[in-house]
Amino acid sequence: MNEVDKYIAGFPENVQVLLSQMRNCIREAAPEAVESIAYGMPAYKLNKKPLVYFAAYARHIGFYATPSGHQEFASELSVYKQGKGSVQFPIEEPLPTDLIRRIVAFRVKENMLR
Repeated sequence: MNEVDKYIAGFPENVQVLLSQMRNCIREAAPEAVESIAYGMPAYKLNKKPLVYFAAYARHIGFYATPSGHQEFASELSVYKQGKGSVQFPIEEPLPTDLIRRIVAFRVKENMLR
């Protein structure tokens, strides 16, 4: 069991499902990304640069796609509560998996250009 598996396993089953969905979306959109734990949460790097992060909280799943990922998809993300460099997906709602995949794919393109 790796560090991200341990992270996910530390949450209630309903949250584990959402975290696993998030992880799968990222892996599908960025199969070459390196998975680790950074800042206490699952983190992904591509081309030795940060790609995205995610974390579970009491009422939401936080998704961190750096400012550019959030700016690019601002209109679609506007229905969710946002913090500095993050978007909050409520635990009681299904994850917007298609949107997450598109944001990660956008970030992959950005990371490959730098």
